[in-house]
Amino acid sequence: MKNVAVFGAGRIGRIHSSNLAALGGVKLKYVSDPVPAAAAELAHKLGAEVASIETVLADQSVDAVAICSSTDTHSDLITRAAAAGKHIFCEKPVDLSVTRAIACAEAVKAAGVSCMIGFQRRFDPTFNDASRRLQAGEIGNPEMLIITSRDPGAPPVDYIKASGGIFRDMLIHDFDVFRWILCADGDEAESISASASVLTDPAIKAAGDYDSTAVTIRTRKGRLCQINTTRRAAYGYDQRFEVLGSGGLLQCGNHTPTEVVQWNANGITSDKPEAFFLQRYAAAYRLEIEHFFACLQSGAAFKTTVADGVAALKLADAATQSANTGLTVQF
Repeated sequence: MKNVAVFGAGRIGRIHSSNLAALGGVKLKYVSDPVPAAAAELAHKLGAEVASIETVLADQSVDAVAICSSTDTHSDLITRAAAAGKHIFCEKPVDLSVTRAIACAEAVKAAGVSCMIGFQRRFDPTFNDASRRLQAGEIGNPEMLIITSRDPGAPPVDYIKASGGIFRDMLIHDFDVFRWILCADGDEAESISASASVLTDPAIKAAGDYDSTAVTIRTRKGRLCQINTTRRAAYGYDQRFEVLGSGGLLQCGNHTPTEVVQWNANGITSDKPEAFFLQRYAAAYRLEIEHFFACLQSGAAFKTTVADGVAALKLADAATQSANTGLTVQF
């Protein structure tokens, strides 16, 4: 039985805590959050205790921690947890600073603990099957990846102000998908060009951010990736990608609440895509936590490491620079 503590009792903390509490061989021992009521509510619901950061890290019976708190706490908690000898699962991003993210990677290595970063899209059954089939050679050599990633609505402006910008907050998942799908053979980004606009809400511009982006990445082998994103899709949470290879195409479409399609004299209708990431990636969140503990048990390597977090953040920084200057950034 492995004891685990969760830092953060907000939206993502509740998801991971519930999955942990349902996982065999794992005991959710503590919930820690700066808002006492939030921690108490979640701990009571799942049979855990409320504890401070200091109590969690000092408890030698705690084998691992899940960092689900606000982004600005991630690097500090990773470093402290590593020093305390705890294995670490941390939601993306590692930090908003590449320098601090690299320091986290060094701290984890020095402590000899394991650290997995929560890029849950790698665990989505649909996306994961596309990756498996690509690696099996079903469409030959991959040449082009097109990613569509659209939110149904923007988060509150106060969140946007502290998010690090759309490239670090929202597109960091897409940058990880780019590396996972198009660069699995060791290929790397050679250049990145990003355009961005504010098309949905002037308040986002006033906050110093964008809400709509178009990104093109060229790899050292000449492969191309195009990513289009927006904070507003009136029809739901739009998550798709397709990868074109020398021998064909793999296409991943949206998930819908049901697969029922109605045909009548007025036309053909079906459900809209899932409402948001909580519904779309419910299975992925469960599977990534299962993977985390399975790897701790077996000693196998994680699918998503601190190094992956650093690499995605470097792409986000370069995209931000390109969008702000109008220039292509070379790596």
